[in-house]
Amino acid sequence: MVGVFILLAVPLKLPMGVAIALSALVGALAGGQGFALRHLVEGAFGFFDIILIIAAAMIFMKVLQESGILDSLVAALLKAFYRNKVLLLLAVMLLVMFPGMITGSSLAAVLSTGPLVAPVLMKLGLARLKTAAFVAMGAILGMIAPPVNILVMIMGSGVDMPYVGLTLPLLIIVVPLAVVIALGLGLKDLKIVSADEIKTLLPESVAERYGLRLYLPLLLVLALMILQNLNVPLIRDLGLPAIFFIGSLSGLFCGRRFDFLKATQKAVEEAMPILSILAGVGMFIQVMTLTGARGWAVTTFLSLPPALLYAGIGVSLPLFGGVSAYGSASVLGVPFLLALINKNALITSSALSAIVGIGDLMPPAAMAARFSAQVVGERSFFKVLRYCLVPAILLLAMGLGVLWLAPLLDKIM
Repeated sequence: MVGVFILLAVPLKLPMGVAIALSALVGALAGGQGFALRHLVEGAFGFFDIILIIAAAMIFMKVLQESGILDSLVAALLKAFYRNKVLLLLAVMLLVMFPGMITGSSLAAVLSTGPLVAPVLMKLGLARLKTAAFVAMGAILGMIAPPVNILVMIMGSGVDMPYVGLTLPLLIIVVPLAVVIALGLGLKDLKIVSADEIKTLLPESVAERYGLRLYLPLLLVLALMILQNLNVPLIRDLGLPAIFFIGSLSGLFCGRRFDFLKATQKAVEEAMPILSILAGVGMFIQVMTLTGARGWAVTTFLSLPPALLYAGIGVSLPLFGGVSAYGSASVLGVPFLLALINKNALITSSALSAIVGIGDLMPPAAMAARFSAQVVGERSFFKVLRYCLVPAILLLAMGLGVLWLAPLLDKIM
């Protein structure tokens, strides 16, 4: 199955979702199960709840773009912090991370806020390749950060772990890295400009025209998420897709006028590569389970000594993430989570998601690096990877460190 996928995805360059689905079909045939249509369909719907979350979140992000909310937010933060390099870099890092935090996708972060902040960083003195690395790493950190971490959701669904109580473990991983990576990449090269110069760099803001009501969709989504976690009656049963859709509808009345239907279609179109990968990964996992391959993987990992187990986590999760981070979380993340079942699952799944996130820098897919290179006009994403190497090592060290110290962190928390 893995061999067929690599053949279809690399030399033949089929879309990732299609390649994974076809490799699942080949696995069913090779395992003597025939076309296994029922299992392929059942597998395609295995991550349907996560697919709904991503689709709804992408619609919400598109509404923020079309209504002018995102541009106004970027302009407001940059205007507030442009005099201080440290605060400016941290504000830009937060802006890059934001779409990933909402959607659980690094690609969403690169494509939405990447084009807004990249020209500003380059005009302020940051080299083109460093800017691309900044956007790529911010997108990956956003994908790992709360409130929406799809990687943990995938691993949790494999071990029947509910998606609750993960905010603190994820913040322990993401916040220090966001600060260190942002300052490490940009502090030396960034320059301070005058008030007149910064105005020419900022995207168009509509905040003065609409006032505070412009940010109502963001505040509404944030409030509903908090109330849901507090188990408030009625709201606790909404779910993330409904919360994002309510926020999207409120955007119709808070900013620039736009065609909601066209915005929705565009958002789903942009999300389709991610959604198809999740459907394909679901088929892949279903066939692995059907043929016994998943059970073999679990028992193999469970029998490894601790030193080899951690080495296997540090190597295999990022490498498989070069195919698909979501696939790595499901195919390998679940067995590793089971192998570490004696530790706090919330902490271990958070740490594993950080290591899986490095996969978005790994060829052949290298989603974060590839599209960040496009944002700054660079043809070869391998040049961007050169500046992502040290941040990626820091991310790997943090993930493995949190895994190793999970018992201590559990007691502290």
